[in-house]
Amino acid sequence: MESERESMEFDVVIVGGGPAGLSAAIRLKQVNPELSVVVLEKGSEVGAHILSGAVVDPIGIDRLLPGWREEEGHPFKTAVTDDQFLLLGPAGKIRLPNFMMPPLMSNHGNYIVSLGNVCRWLAEKAEALGVEIYPGFAATEVLYNDEGAVIGVATGDVGIEKNGEPGPNYTRGMALIGRYVLIGEGVRGSLAKQLIANFDLARNSDVPKFGIGIKELWQVKPENHKQGLVQHSFGWPLGLSTGGGSFLYHLEDNLVAVGFVVHLNYKNPYLYPFEEFQRFKTHPAIRGTFEGGKRLSYGARAITEGGWQSVPKLSFSGGALIGCSAGFVNVPRIKGSHNAVLSGMMAADRIAQAIASGRANDEVVEIENDWRKSDIGRDLKRVRNVKPLWSKFGTVVGVALGGLDMWTNQLFGLSFFGTLKHGKTDAQSLEPAAQHRQIDYPKPDGVLTFDRLSSVFLSNTNHEEDQPVHLQVRDMDLQKRSEHDVFSGPSTRYCPAGVYEWLEKDGKDTYVINAQNCVHCKTCDIKDPNQNINWVPPQGGEGPVYPNM
Repeated sequence: MESERESMEFDVVIVGGGPAGLSAAIRLKQVNPELSVVVLEKGSEVGAHILSGAVVDPIGIDRLLPGWREEEGHPFKTAVTDDQFLLLGPAGKIRLPNFMMPPLMSNHGNYIVSLGNVCRWLAEKAEALGVEIYPGFAATEVLYNDEGAVIGVATGDVGIEKNGEPGPNYTRGMALIGRYVLIGEGVRGSLAKQLIANFDLARNSDVPKFGIGIKELWQVKPENHKQGLVQHSFGWPLGLSTGGGSFLYHLEDNLVAVGFVVHLNYKNPYLYPFEEFQRFKTHPAIRGTFEGGKRLSYGARAITEGGWQSVPKLSFSGGALIGCSAGFVNVPRIKGSHNAVLSGMMAADRIAQAIASGRANDEVVEIENDWRKSDIGRDLKRVRNVKPLWSKFGTVVGVALGGLDMWTNQLFGLSFFGTLKHGKTDAQSLEPAAQHRQIDYPKPDGVLTFDRLSSVFLSNTNHEEDQPVHLQVRDMDLQKRSEHDVFSGPSTRYCPAGVYEWLEKDGKDTYVINAQNCVHCKTCDIKDPNQNINWVPPQGGEGPVYPNM
């Protein structure tokens, strides 16, 4: 018989110590210092699981913490000084003139940062206001009352062994009860998925869309470093029918963040996003930056790309979705943290008002009613057709049409296209292997290009092996029949951490899941052609520990 959970009660329970969750916590205490607020973070520390480019539009931080620029110790050390857009071919480049780019694409006034360090800084601000932050606690279950309203969450049990039975170090998870619950888990969060399904929050939304972002942090030679340079590119090595692009961000102290994004609606199951990223670094316009440099860190995570038309309903009985749990990334800008901060603040304001009115565990529908008229809505609406145009017409024509659409939105406040649909889900976009050719990727040289396992080592990823696998395959026979036999095992390629393998054992093809490698990117949960893999949190505190990412 299961033991009773211990429980703690708060005014507001927030799941996720990212920009959205921490901003919500800070704002709640700013509005009413008497509110009791707790933030649960599944990483071993705040910032451990945070991965982003990142170039940050400071609009959210300016509103949350006016006067932050005058403080010492803030993480916004590098302002953007140079903004470049490149179209890459196999051996050359074309720089797109900045005057051609819509004004919203300009990065001047923005900052190149480690988003993990921004979150660590925000956590200090939150704790100084009296917010309780519990790192190392993964929320695994939504708690409901008899009327079906959300009343809290429960953290996962610790010490469950691989056979599913409690081990000698078993500890029952804890219930955290609140008048309201905010879900800011980030992209494809496990609780957000449950809530979207349970409350049918996506019934009036387009399908969600995603990309996979892979990033490395390098220390480069001083002569190869230009602090404040932001460089984005698209084109090679991806084919013109596959969406994606790259970034190089020159931070302080000779640090360069390099990343590569592949839109997960790609068709070819032989495509290998990690290898495309490694190949990108060998381009003549790119490789010189890294000559004589040293790779320091590696990580990967999914990115929400559906935008305006794919955002589900935010409010439900007892709480709301915020940040990337809702999907507030502006795809052409490759930015979402500013909207995450704004969404946390907006939700906090409305919930503080509800609590002041004596309400609890009802639907704060004001959150849903307000966001499309807010700066978040205005930011996303004017770029809503960029992703579907790119997907429909390919890189050259689609990007050109997307640019035109952004200009018409900028100049006239309208789109000639209306609001386009995304079409298929990313899982449905994958085509059988028989329709495609294998791609021959070069072997890593260990200097500029690397393999996945040595990369995962740099992410400081760790999982206790004697626990149930947190990557749940619902039907193993279906995985063999379809994922392996029809699609030629795309999970062995789309996973940026080498989690999945098809190995021959006793004359049979066997699916091997190396769950200890998982960097929590959620790509498998998104791209599996049968939606047969379900990502759930492992024990709290496990996964990557990203330094300065």
